[in-house]
Amino acid sequence: MKVTRIQIAVRGLTNCCPNCGARTLFVPGAPFKVAAACTACGLKLEREEGSFLGAMSLNYGMTICLYLVPVLVAYLLGWLSGLAAAILAGMGAVGFPILFYRSSRSWWLMNYYLVLPQHLPANQRAVQPGEDFNT
Repeated sequence: MKVTRIQIAVRGLTNCCPNCGARTLFVPGAPFKVAAACTACGLKLEREEGSFLGAMSLNYGMTICLYLVPVLVAYLLGWLSGLAAAILAGMGAVGFPILFYRSSRSWWLMNYYLVLPQHLPANQRAVQPGEDFNT
């Protein structure tokens, strides 16, 4: 394989294209608009309708685990008053998913190609005439 799983993970964690490593996942000037394809290598970034649901679930889970649970624990330990915890939880429930949006989209794409690295165009080899595709 030309692109290794380690490269895919590093590219996913840094919001880069898993195929070529270019920073082209999002449309310039539109921070929340995912590009249809990588402008550097042509990799289709929007896999199919509904593929964003995994990224949305990842974003939701990370918001709960990394933000809301620590606020709850701080409240239960008496470090925060009920009002302060409610305000922090409310602000974080809106703010954290917005800040984490780009990473969640990149991480979801990364997870797909970590499981199926052979689907990256860089890892596909040309089939020779007369060669069986499945070998």
